[in-house]
Amino acid sequence: MDVREHNREAWTREVAGANKWTVPVDAATIEKARRGEWEVLLTPTLPVPHSWFGDLSGARILCLASGGGQQGPILAAAGASVGAQVAVFDYCEAQLDQDRMVARRDGLDLKVVQGDMKDLSAFADSAFDLIFHPVSNCFAEAVEPVWLECSRVLKRGGILLAGFCNPLTFIFDLKAWDEEGTLRVRYSIPYSDVAQLPKEELEARVASKKALEFGHSLGSQIGGQLAAGFAVLGFFEDDFGHLDGSEGCLLDPHIKTFIATRAVKL
Repeated sequence: MDVREHNREAWTREVAGANKWTVPVDAATIEKARRGEWEVLLTPTLPVPHSWFGDLSGARILCLASGGGQQGPILAAAGASVGAQVAVFDYCEAQLDQDRMVARRDGLDLKVVQGDMKDLSAFADSAFDLIFHPVSNCFAEAVEPVWLECSRVLKRGGILLAGFCNPLTFIFDLKAWDEEGTLRVRYSIPYSDVAQLPKEELEARVASKKALEFGHSLGSQIGGQLAAGFAVLGFFEDDFGHLDGSEGCLLDPHIKTFIATRAVKL
């Protein structure tokens, strides 16, 4: 099956259903960003430290797989007074429409480009000073090509800010509990919904147009950045940050399930 197209349709459906990661920021948030009061997320709850961005003066910023009218517009507003240029790149046009809407509403200079995160051929070598890549590569079958493309389009000394899932998230059967009410380890890493879900579960997920996910090893997530020519200089962990009964939140009391890294192209 074409996983990219399935996930594009799945996220189009999420936009229609107002998933929290598809709801654009409001005009008040943009106005605050213009005044220097802003924050953006690589992971579910913890704002990225401003020190991770460096000087935004004249910066060319790529928000990678980051549609939804959230991070890109905020960075465009925050950097407008110092000549920063922001592009948002995503495979889902419905997500990009959210960025277009905010840009029109608030008069932002924001470039929007549709495409696959592992193919940045729309951009020249060394086209950007900073890439902002929030949690999204769990929807890609392989992440090493993503890091290689990030390295290619970043200038030497450019910054890659990335959020991704701790692979531990994917080893448990979060729908099943044993007799003592504890989680059961069921899957291996690297994980793939396509390859490892039982046939009936996969068919149900596809039929309901839920996004298909992939759990990548830390060797691929962090080691992949190193192999692509980056030095990892910053790191923090995060969790789902809420207790609404969703599957991932079962792990929150026990371990941080998201990772953010700051890397610099050598």
